[in-house]
Amino acid sequence: MGFTVKEVQPTPNPNAMKFVLDRVIAPQPASFFNAAAAATHPIAARLFEVSGVASLLLLGDFVTVNKQPPAKWPQITSKIKKILAEV
Repeated sequence: MGFTVKEVQPTPNPNAMKFVLDRVIAPQPASFFNAAAAATHPIAARLFEVSGVASLLLLGDFVTVNKQPPAKWPQITSKIKKILAEV
């Protein structure tokens, strides 16, 4: 059963967005600074498939996605929501 994104919140960093979910995704902090580090984590690995994703933080009921500066949020946001709904 996938996750529902209840809200997407901006952060002080324009290259980071917080995706608030309908339930806990990770009881302990899980940080991934590149796709290789996320290779064994099924959800993080899928999120890194989105072009422009630079790093991830999964904690409690949210995922913080950091993007590469040239990437655009509208494309990333829709893909992240779709993946979270599927996992």
